[in-house]
Amino acid sequence: MAKSLLIVESPTKAKTLGRYLGKQFIVKASVGHIKDLPKNKLGIDVEHDFHPDYQVIRGKKKVIHDLSEAAKNAEAIYLGPDPDREGEAIAWHIADEVRVENKPVYRVLFYELTRGAIQKALENPLALNRSLYEAQQTRRILDRLVGYLISPILWQKVKRGLSAGRVQSVALRLLCERENEIRSFESQEYWTIEGRMVPGTAPGEAVEGQEKPRSFSAQLARCEKKKCRIPDVEEANRLLEALRPLSYTVQKVEKKKRTKSPPPPFITSTLQQEAARKFHSSARRTMSIAQKLYEGVEMGDEGAVGLITYMRTDSTRLSQEAVQAARALIEEVHGKDYLPAKPAVYKAKGRAQDAHEAVRPTDVRRTPEQAARFLSKEEARLYALIWKRFVASQMAPALYAQTTVDIVGGDYEFRAVGSVLEFDGYQVLYTESHDNGEGSDKDDAWLPELKEGQPVLLEELIPKQHFTQPPPRFTEASLIRELEELGIGRPSTYATIVSTILDREYCRVENRRLLPTELGWLINNLLLKNFPEMVDVEFTARMAKSLDQE
Repeated sequence: MAKSLLIVESPTKAKTLGRYLGKQFIVKASVGHIKDLPKNKLGIDVEHDFHPDYQVIRGKKKVIHDLSEAAKNAEAIYLGPDPDREGEAIAWHIADEVRVENKPVYRVLFYELTRGAIQKALENPLALNRSLYEAQQTRRILDRLVGYLISPILWQKVKRGLSAGRVQSVALRLLCERENEIRSFESQEYWTIEGRMVPGTAPGEAVEGQEKPRSFSAQLARCEKKKCRIPDVEEANRLLEALRPLSYTVQKVEKKKRTKSPPPPFITSTLQQEAARKFHSSARRTMSIAQKLYEGVEMGDEGAVGLITYMRTDSTRLSQEAVQAARALIEEVHGKDYLPAKPAVYKAKGRAQDAHEAVRPTDVRRTPEQAARFLSKEEARLYALIWKRFVASQMAPALYAQTTVDIVGGDYEFRAVGSVLEFDGYQVLYTESHDNGEGSDKDDAWLPELKEGQPVLLEELIPKQHFTQPPPRFTEASLIRELEELGIGRPSTYATIVSTILDREYCRVENRRLLPTELGWLINNLLLKNFPEMVDVEFTARMAKSLDQE
């Protein structure tokens, strides 16, 4: 009985699929793209509707021959490259080159490499998606036109070998504009005044032998009924003289509960950002490791297993089965208090295609501890990050008790804010990082129990000099976030955008921050002067939006 032929792009993916499919299928790999625009010429007929001249990539003729031979003996051909634009282009090019008459050709989309998902995809094959392919082709043509028509000008004006990219040039412009902001920034001096205070007692309330109360901190907030602004040391000294002799009383105590909800499961950009913050991993490295986890890792007796869902996605959507599995695990391991009454549902952003699920483990029961012994250190920590973020996204919020105290003396008002974590919720498992530190979920300053009308004793006044700071330089993580918010690039391109401008030496990394090089400045200024529309942020975002509407 003839077998069906399944063609994917990766040998690792082919191996994983072959283990699940057994004798029903022959599984072959194209090893990436088999056709592309020629390297030594434009390859686009600008006089005839910009028709592209795709050619077989050097070294791929043997691959095509092997695929064609396998197709001759197959009863049907299934094309299973990655479920995105690049994968669709690979599928179309395979269909063009591996021509077998009177045999059905199907497109199959594998969002996770598990037995159930693979079977479902094969039982529900699709037709090739022309709109998706043409969207990829349009991007490729635009990138080629930009590169081939502008790069020679860079060779003439700067030096040979340089190149300009449609989206990378906008990213370079963002770096240069941020650096200009930093260089032109004029720092302004300002002061704050902190009061160290201790709770006082009303007459007759003092208890002999009682220990001295613990002091707490409050910030000067209002001066003579207005928001306090202290521009220099002279004004700070004037205020210190006015504040020292005053008597202080608690005017208002406000207590409220504050919840902090878990972050959504990862999409491509947030995975790259969080890996950069926690592990200092480049976007390119993160995606390379994620690709391995998706395509399959040898797990002992299990064989090759896909550990995560497809990692190029802009959707926070989760399957009902995955959510229910996570909820069952949460209740079993952490208890009912950590399980919200209803599953958390996260809304996708405006530009999200929502074609794929969020990045999550394929089997939540495969814990990071269980997987770690089969993984490299980098693979294990990325898998643990994805696993914890997914499970945490379905856990109960953290609960804080927050107290705000206003303390008045004469025409001046101090404010003290304190919060205590009452229930850790999802934070028992996961804490999100931020660009300026390892997280913002720490408790605020300690506060004693205070009552309205209670006297407060001023123990010490601490003036502090500050200077306004320029905007920070971009990290890889914050540049990707900026590109995403501006609507530039797609999940499949973020890592390439950043790595390209680094590889071309248009920018460099210093203390994990991206700085334009002298060459980068030169290229950016040249493009701004001669091709302003090409590096225009809004134009590029509009172009991306129109290309998304396949």
